[in-house]
Amino acid sequence: MSESDADRPLRDRVEEWLSREMPIIQMHGGTSAVRKADPQSGEVIVELGGGCAGCSISDVTSGNIEAALLEWPEIEDVTVRVPDPRESLGGPEQAESIMGIDRTEGGRGDWGSSNPGEDHL
Repeated sequence: MSESDADRPLRDRVEEWLSREMPIIQMHGGTSAVRKADPQSGEVIVELGGGCAGCSISDVTSGNIEAALLEWPEIEDVTVRVPDPRESLGGPEQAESIMGIDRTEGGRGDWGSSNPGEDHL
């Protein structure tokens, strides 16, 4: 890191590093944002979103980000958050269907039911 880089805010340097060193995030439809970069405490919080939510390798990407940033002398603690994909649908308390229709057998009864019920058209 050059002297001019050291004068730039930590948040800016981490964001630039993410876009330069982790292009796979954007290439796969993901997003990254530095939510916190405190040079006093050395704490950095990065949040991944978009295609990263629910991605099967987001834990690998998170680990790579954490390992690389912890090598920076001014960073002591790194947290990478990846939202649960259900958060965009209203969280874990959200009904299984956002349209109000039970997802079991197209809303016609329980799984595998051959009798859709009396009120079925």
